[in-house]
Amino acid sequence: MKVTLLIPTLNEIDGMKAIMPKIKPEWYDQLLIVDGQSTDGTIEYCREKGYPIVIQQKKGMRNAYMEALPHVTGDVILTFSPDGNSIPELIPACIAKMKDGYDQVIVSRYAAGARSYDDDAVTAFGNKMFTSFINFFHGGHYTDAMVIYRAYKKQLIYDLDLDKDSSYEFEEKLFRTRISWEPLLSIRAAKRKLKTADIPGDEPKREGGERKLQVLKWGAAYMFEVFREIFVWK
Repeated sequence: MKVTLLIPTLNEIDGMKAIMPKIKPEWYDQLLIVDGQSTDGTIEYCREKGYPIVIQQKKGMRNAYMEALPHVTGDVILTFSPDGNSIPELIPACIAKMKDGYDQVIVSRYAAGARSYDDDAVTAFGNKMFTSFINFFHGGHYTDAMVIYRAYKKQLIYDLDLDKDSSYEFEEKLFRTRISWEPLLSIRAAKRKLKTADIPGDEPKREGGERKLQVLKWGAAYMFEVFREIFVWK
């Protein structure tokens, strides 16, 4: 099993300087940064440190993933937030769990023993609501269906049609936004009854930078996905 540690960035210079030195090269087979055209020195920092970097051309998290995908050499992708929300020391445990034969392992903020210190009342309610809806309507057993911090087999991107614009374009046009594919990955993995596990992992507060969260637009788009998927994509 070869692991690509995929780190999306957009103006995360403070987090990168604080978090990247904690990540040990022996934890992964490939490191890949995909940057959404940062203007705060993130790109220059990555180049100075010799981190392989792809400069994203289209906006949005799923476009970041799609533009990074041709450069991914691992058969497992571990997506990680460099803003301080993801604890790097949990990377080995996440990978070890994947080696037990799982299709996906999620570092859950809401599993027993874990806590988010970055949530506010709105995001905590929204994350738990969406997770509950995905479990109820799609047969999932998640404690955190929305989080970026997870490892999964690269082949799932193709098997679950995560690489197809048609999986997102209606809700993105309807709500005028760009979304990520973690919620849809959770939904379709549940529908396919794939082998998924979680491990508890706190979500610390950000190290710096600004939240990119679009609460109303993303919330509406993800709610649309949850209910659309009841009727489409078997």
